[in-house]
Amino acid sequence: MKIKSKIVDSAGLTRIITRIAHEILERNKGSQNLVLMGMRTRGEFLANRIFSKIKEIENIELPLGVLDVTLYRDDFRMRLKQPEVSVSNITFDINNKTIILIDDVLYTGRTVRSALNAIMDLGRPNTIQLCVLIDRGHRELPIRADYVGKNIPTSSNEEIKVKMLEIDGEDAIYLIDTKEE
Repeated sequence: MKIKSKIVDSAGLTRIITRIAHEILERNKGSQNLVLMGMRTRGEFLANRIFSKIKEIENIELPLGVLDVTLYRDDFRMRLKQPEVSVSNITFDINNKTIILIDDVLYTGRTVRSALNAIMDLGRPNTIQLCVLIDRGHRELPIRADYVGKNIPTSSNEEIKVKMLEIDGEDAIYLIDTKEE
């Protein structure tokens, strides 16, 4: 794997998060009845940053949770090794709420489908809106994000690698070439 290009740097990521926070508030006419739910791993850190930005804008702390969908994935059974399972952390009622489901990259849609199943096991929200940092195309399921930081169409031998300071030591988004040479 080799880096083809650095698509977004630290300042660009900050601008994207600020824009998404404003879009969420605008579409929902404020923060009333909203909850933020980040998908492990990088969606969790992205959700924390959106939470902080909304707090800065609206001076309110929204409920913030972390969703682990590992056991809901339809593909983990096909792998030989045991899946690495973390714990979801949803300590608030989601019934009749507007959930902003947050992830780093939208690709086939399978992770989002798993998240929807996990959320429905927790309760009955009013609506679920999807927020992603990157939409790279190649959908296998009819899933579309409501908030997109950046659309980056990719080929079958390319990947998007999101790096976040909290886990990777830097804020950046890279386009990676995965083809064998």
